[in-house]
Amino acid sequence: MDFPFIFQIFGKTILAHPVFETLGIFLGMRFYFYLKRKSTEKLSFNTSAAVLIGATAGALIGSKLIGNLENPYIFFNDFNFKRFWTNNTIVGGLAFGLIGVELAKKIVGHKESTGDLIVYPLMLAMIIGRIGCFLTGIHEETYGLPTDSIFGMHLGDEYLRHPVALYEIAFLIVLWIVLTMIQKKNKYPSGFVFQLFMLSYFSFRLFLDFIKPKIDIIGNLGTIQLVCLSVIIYYIYKIKTSKY
Repeated sequence: MDFPFIFQIFGKTILAHPVFETLGIFLGMRFYFYLKRKSTEKLSFNTSAAVLIGATAGALIGSKLIGNLENPYIFFNDFNFKRFWTNNTIVGGLAFGLIGVELAKKIVGHKESTGDLIVYPLMLAMIIGRIGCFLTGIHEETYGLPTDSIFGMHLGDEYLRHPVALYEIAFLIVLWIVLTMIQKKNKYPSGFVFQLFMLSYFSFRLFLDFIKPKIDIIGNLGTIQLVCLSVIIYYIYKIKTSKY
């Protein structure tokens, strides 16, 4: 396979990543609305609207802010709006989307968890998006470090690299199966599956980013890893203090 994989759309050459990212968001949202129609937990219009706005606004801001802070030296010394707008990371989107939802829930006075329903649509969107990351190779910063392990792949240059996008796809598929098994037990209250998803994914990303190119901010941790640590600490505390 040649990298990057490209599409010719209306006479323009487009990398696979934005195509699969858009497809992932579309299918993820359709899956979410399908599950929402089947769900017995009904939210009022005001609560649903507030949560959706909070999640969207938080994810948009967070994905771009953390994506650009991966290289704070360029961000602060050579700011460019086009670069700011095109730099994204799912870690920032998830972390700030969570903050947006919690703020929105406080505004409308909703105390119950609203996260479980979005877990599987979110994972579906992430899996499809990561297919695009893999097909884009080294032409966007979603590739792994060079390696001489059996997993090394040529992604568009002369090096064998960790196919980190494939690692993440495999992790999400396994996590999907595990969370489904946990949810079927009906042993835990609403919100637990989402908390477990967030704790699992951010723990995975903390370690995955050690085999990705990064700029160390504190010790040998990059910006994304510092965000991951913050979310991990938050959810460990939240799960420990919850009455499960």
